[in-house]
Amino acid sequence: MFLKKKSSINPINEREKAALIKNFDFYKRLPPKSKEIFEVRTAYFREIKTFVPRNMPEVTEEMKLLISACAVKLTFGYPKIFLSYFKYIIVFPDQYFNYAEQRYHKGEVNPKDRAIVLSWRHFVHGYAFNDGVNLGLHEMAHALRLENVVENKEFDFINRKALKVWQTLAQEEIRAVREGTDTFFRSYAGTNYAEFFAVAVENFFERPREFRSMKPELYQALSSLLNQDPTNLR
Repeated sequence: MFLKKKSSINPINEREKAALIKNFDFYKRLPPKSKEIFEVRTAYFREIKTFVPRNMPEVTEEMKLLISACAVKLTFGYPKIFLSYFKYIIVFPDQYFNYAEQRYHKGEVNPKDRAIVLSWRHFVHGYAFNDGVNLGLHEMAHALRLENVVENKEFDFINRKALKVWQTLAQEEIRAVREGTDTFFRSYAGTNYAEFFAVAVENFFERPREFRSMKPELYQALSSLLNQDPTNLR
């Protein structure tokens, strides 16, 4: 399953388990065996990524833990997927200026540099409220979508039939968001398909029961695509 032997990876310790319980209701609700799997995969993700501080002295171990757990939550339905194309996790203390686009960003995914970029302040804020806005999940969702189309060892892992169903329903929802007839997703979801997917992922994990109740067909399509259901953790 893993590229490195389990024994060569620093395991999640008791203090870190407590941090996961505090910050991740998803992890807290997992049954014992699934918790162990989540811990191993989080430790592995943390091990294989290079965390790069920007405008700050270091990326702390707690930062590495929570960012890794965020990624693993999204990929939990795919045991062998670790967003391996993206080697670098770049962390800023706050929003930062993107010179290419001449504007401030809170996060982004840069395929050219194989990097996922996050503002730590906004990452933390995303887990303070279950309001369907979560920077970590948003950027990891972009990375997941790109990982599926990059020709590497993790290429084409999403079921094509499930993806086709999702894409059809997503286009309808994007149109509704743009027309103002969809009030569940924030307006940013109507930007384009990539942003709709990222916003939908945020709501899938932060407001799963409300999502399922209001948009059962779309929820089921995303559940099939991600191969998991946050309302029924196993």
